[in-house]
Amino acid sequence: MTKAEAKQKARKRWLAQLKRNKWLYVLLAPGLLYFLIFKYAPMWGVVIAFQDYQPFLGIRDSQWVGFDNFTTFFQNPDFFRLLRNTLILAVYDLIFFFPAPILVALLLNEVTKSWFKRTIQTLVYVPHFVSMVIIASITYVFLTPNGGVLYELIAQVTGKPVDVLSNPDAFRPLIIIQMLWKEVGWGTIIFLAALAGVDMEQYEAAIVDGAGRMRRIWHITLPAIRNTIIILLILRLGNFMDTGFEQIYLMTNSLNRDVADVFDTYVYQVGITQGAFSYSTAVGLFKSLIGIVLILGANKLAKKFGHSGIY
Repeated sequence: MTKAEAKQKARKRWLAQLKRNKWLYVLLAPGLLYFLIFKYAPMWGVVIAFQDYQPFLGIRDSQWVGFDNFTTFFQNPDFFRLLRNTLILAVYDLIFFFPAPILVALLLNEVTKSWFKRTIQTLVYVPHFVSMVIIASITYVFLTPNGGVLYELIAQVTGKPVDVLSNPDAFRPLIIIQMLWKEVGWGTIIFLAALAGVDMEQYEAAIVDGAGRMRRIWHITLPAIRNTIIILLILRLGNFMDTGFEQIYLMTNSLNRDVADVFDTYVYQVGITQGAFSYSTAVGLFKSLIGIVLILGANKLAKKFGHSGIY
C-alpha cells in the first residue's frame, strides 16, 4: 500500500467515524464555539501589553514599546503592596478554603440517614447560587455600625464596638468566611462523586478487621479521592493569583484599601477607570504567567511523585 492510498484510507475511516458520531459532534459544537469565541479569540488582545495602545489607532497601528509597561509596573511603588495582598489572600485560600470541601464531603459520606444527608447537601449547595452582590449586602446589613445585628452582638460580648467593615485586620478573615459560606457546598460535588465509586466491600472488610471510623477514612476514603484532590489542587494553583474581583471590589472601602487592593482590582482601576489599557493588560498578563508557571510546576511535581497530573 502506497503512502497516498494509506492517507486516503485513513481519511475515509475518519469520515465514517464523523458520520457515525455526528450527533455527538453537534452536542460538542456549542461548548467548542464558546471557548473559541470567548476564551481563545480574545487572546489576540494580549499583544497590547507590548504597545502604547491607542483605541483610535487600533492594535495594528499602535506603537510598540516592548517591555516598557512591565518595567513601569515593577517599578511602581504599589507593586509590592499589591503582590503582598494578593499572595496573602491566595495562601489563605489554599490553607482554609481548598481543604474545606474535602472535609465536608468526608463528613457527608459518613452520614447514614439518606434524608438527612440530602437535606444537608441542599443547604450547603444553595449559597453558591446567591450573587456576591447579595452576600456583600447581607454582610453590610449584619455588620454595619448603624444597628447591625452582629455589630451589636460583638459590642455586647467584647464590651466595646468593633467596626469589622472598616478594620483592615478583619478584611481578609471576612473574605475567607464569605468564600467558605458561598462555595464550600458546591465544591463538595466532585469529591462526593469520587467517593460514590469506592467499593463498599473495602469498608466491610476493614470493619471485620477491627478498623475504626478514623482508620477507615484514612486508609480507604482518602486514598480513593487522592488523585481527585491532586488534580483539583493543580488546577487551583493555576488560578492562584485570582482572588476574585467582584468580592474584593464590593468589600473594599477607603479605610481598608491598603490591605484590600489586589491585582484584579488594580487592573480595573487603571484599565477601566483611567484608560491605561496597555499597562493594565501587562499587569493581567504578569498574573497569568505566574499561574501558568505554578500549574506546570505542580503538574511536574505530581508526576515525579507517581501521581496522575492533568496531562
